[in-house]
Amino acid sequence: MSSGYVLGNSYSDRTFGDLIADTTGLDIHSDRYLHNGTSKAKKFRAFWELESDAVVGKVLQELIIEVVESNNADPQLLDECQGIVARLLGGGPNLGDLTEIATRFDAQHLRREIGRMEASVESDPELAIGTAKELIETCCKTILQERGVSWSDHQKFSALTKAAFKELHLTRDDIPDSTRGAHAIKRLLSNLGSIASELNELRNLYGTGHGKPATASGLSPRHAKLAVGSAATLVQFLFESHTEQMRMRESQTEPMSSRG
Repeated sequence: MSSGYVLGNSYSDRTFGDLIADTTGLDIHSDRYLHNGTSKAKKFRAFWELESDAVVGKVLQELIIEVVESNNADPQLLDECQGIVARLLGGGPNLGDLTEIATRFDAQHLRREIGRMEASVESDPELAIGTAKELIETCCKTILQERGVSWSDHQKFSALTKAAFKELHLTRDDIPDSTRGAHAIKRLLSNLGSIASELNELRNLYGTGHGKPATASGLSPRHAKLAVGSAATLVQFLFESHTEQMRMRESQTEPMSSRG
């Protein structure tokens, strides 16, 4: 915002006002935000000064999503901006490692889901819980696609996650009984698998994606943090397992002459 524009000339006064209103319900063009000047950038600086960190963080997250979708994002700058948003929103799980994974896989949709979770843990727990389930779904589809395994858009969530675990050799049957600590490893893998199914059920009951009675009550930010943190742990483990296995597979197929 070195000039009077926000993100260059990406927004008119009307579209920038719509962005702020849709995200926060506030009018960026009101007299409240004119003490620095009348340009969009100066109004936004005033908005930053006057509104809470959580409100500013939500707007910044929407701006980041716009940049990502326009394919004009510098990965390093994007990570720094995501860090600022996370600090502004405060108290949410640290998803920095997942953001790095999204950059490594050049996965813009995954990046948007991470940003959406960070922005909504405190302000919209239902959205955070719903997105946590979607994050696992995106992870499984990405891994299966990278490995050339077909899947259907109509495939049930449980079948999709089982297919990913099977492809990664992370089922109980993949652990020989002779392995040291086999019982504990199998139990841990079962617990990891249950994260996906339990999050799916939680999303159906409390998250976005399904209509609910007008009198339905939601969960609090602490529940959203638990859901997001659990999903992040599972997704990071799956992606790292996938990366490590692919690296080992490539090293085994590398020609002897290239190894020196």
